[in-house]
Amino acid sequence: MRLLLIMVLFAIPATVFASADCPVYPKAEWAPEDTLKKALLDEGYTIKKFKVDGNCYEIYGLNPQGQKVEIYFDTKTLAIIKAEAYK
Repeated sequence: MRLLLIMVLFAIPATVFASADCPVYPKAEWAPEDTLKKALLDEGYTIKKFKVDGNCYEIYGLNPQGQKVEIYFDTKTLAIIKAEAYK
């Protein structure tokens, strides 16, 4: 059973386990979540899930072209730290 579990874990792409490495800021310096959400919606994104992942804001949703996306943002500057689009 243990060997099977190890084989399954190695079969999952590494990106599933990878998160972004965002700079650390005091929470008082973080930009409001609503600012990022509004900017994304104004650009045509659809937000399915918005969360804080460590020191990053993270969204799952659709970009304006309809592709599924996972994007990590700097919590202070709202710059994109890491982005992936899927078909």
